Amino acid sequence: MRSVGVEEELLLVDTHSGVPRAVSTSILAAADRRAGRADGTPPDHPFEAELQREQLEFATDPATEMGQLLEEIRHCRGEAARHAGEVDAVVAALATSPLPAEPSLTAGSRYRWMGEQFGITAQEQLTCGCHVHVSVDSDEEGVAVLDRMRPWLPVLTAISANSPFWQGQDTEYASYRSRVWNRWPSAGPVDVFGSADRYHEQVDAMVKTGVLRDEGMIYFDARLSATYPTVEIRVADVCLDATTPVLLAALARALVDTSARAWQDGTPPPRIGTGLLRLASWRAGRSGLDGPLLHPETMGETPAEDAVHALYRHVRESLTDNGDDDLVREALPRLLHEGNGARVQRRLYDETKDLAQVVRGCAQRTTSS
Repeated sequence: MRSVGVEEELLLVDTHSGVPRAVSTSILAAADRRAGRADGTPPDHPFEAELQREQLEFATDPATEMGQLLEEIRHCRGEAARHAGEVDAVVAALATSPLPAEPSLTAGSRYRWMGEQFGITAQEQLTCGCHVHVSVDSDEEGVAVLDRMRPWLPVLTAISANSPFWQGQDTEYASYRSRVWNRWPSAGPVDVFGSADRYHEQVDAMVKTGVLRDEGMIYFDARLSATYPTVEIRVADVCLDATTPVLLAALARALVDTSARAWQDGTPPPRIGTGLLRLASWRAGRSGLDGPLLHPETMGETPAEDAVHALYRHVRESLTDNGDDDLVREALPRLLHEGNGARVQRRLYDETKDLAQVVRGCAQRTTSS
């Protein structure tokens, strides 16, 4: 069974006002102190800095059981909240800040280079995503999977959508993070590669242009990880409830399994152009689960529920093999009925007419779900 790991980026906000606060350095120092070892070895905790000091990232260990993954996500969120509390801040699993924010780049040569290279794109990029890593046996298998999962990825964006507000306004998007993220020159859907050699040739050529600093700035919707033997799926918003990234992980693993089997059976990748995939990605960011999506098989407009059910049917055999079918069959109808994070945020705003209340409510839900 393939292992799965999740990376989550959390927003750091003031306990009272809900406005983002640049306190990641203090939180990481607190985590270092608590996890430090007497023999001087590096501290052992899952937290890392991100582009902006108003956000904090953690990564889970690889897991094969979804229950284990859920437990670790809850633990990491709880620890992040505990460290944030020491500086009068809270963590919120929000993919963008509902309240106006003035992000501040994290110190260091890499982030300084990004600020100089990309200007306002880097300066405004306060977005929090959820990345799912699924193990693969080789780069060749990984690229075959990337080629075959392309049309299904926008459905994961729609499921995870959790960023309706930007700089104090309702954007009328469910995942505005996905639109802001796609300002990066290497972000978004890509063409079919056909082989691992062609994938690496393309990545090398992109880095050699000088536009990108290194391979870590390859921001494809899904890519081969430069660090782990995994396919990394990068299209999702960070999700409000801790159970939703587990649903994404189960679907992502099944999608990798299904794509790998198709490759092994000699089934070619779907003949869908990148232009259509960009439209599908935009549609998913605009609608989330509350409007039409493009059907992954036909690229025609379809109700969101139908696109979600199509994904489920596409991967059901793999879900069953992995022991995840019951989890997904229970989670998907609940999500379609209750809504994703974008719907929850808008519902909170309709009830309170106060974006600070939205942030506080979401911060509470981040660690209680």
